[in-house]
Amino acid sequence: MKSNIFKSAIALIACSPILAFASGLTVGQPVPKATVQEYGQIMLNDGNESYQSWNTNELVGKVRVIQAMAGRSSAKQMNQPLMDAIGAAKFPKDKYQTTTIVNQDDAMWGTGSMVKSSAEDSKKEFPWSSIVVDEHGAVAKAWHLKEQSSAIVVLNKDGQILFEHQGALDKAQIKQVIDLVKSNL
Repeated sequence: MKSNIFKSAIALIACSPILAFASGLTVGQPVPKATVQEYGQIMLNDGNESYQSWNTNELVGKVRVIQAMAGRSSAKQMNQPLMDAIGAAKFPKDKYQTTTIVNQDDAMWGTGSMVKSSAEDSKKEFPWSSIVVDEHGAVAKAWHLKEQSSAIVVLNKDGQILFEHQGALDKAQIKQVIDLVKSNL
């Protein structure tokens, strides 16, 4: 009887959300699958923006830095030094792309339309970047991202994770990200 209770307890722990949280992003593996139906990736056509569904299968083919962040200005500013370093590095657009995923579900109450508008303005400023507005937080849920934060994920061209960190990067981590991108182009 005790053996069955022990086995049941182990099975319950193995399926618990705590363990799942720990395994959201793993270096050497692809990111967990996710699809954003509403709103999705911002597209520009003659200066007008539209949206199309987006999924993680679109992350292969180029080296990428993904910034997955809450729809809050504090989250946007958290890793701005890295975004500045990426801009200064002038990586070749045919081999590199920044992908920003904005979790609109993790925005301050009543600011959803401002979050969406800000993402659209960013797309106009950086048209070569991939910007995804995730209305319901599908990516944050699939990847087990911290609320009110910013996650940085570096992928090789095959879509495997080379680096991941949730929260603000320090100077050494910023250098590590830039060096990883350079060595994988």
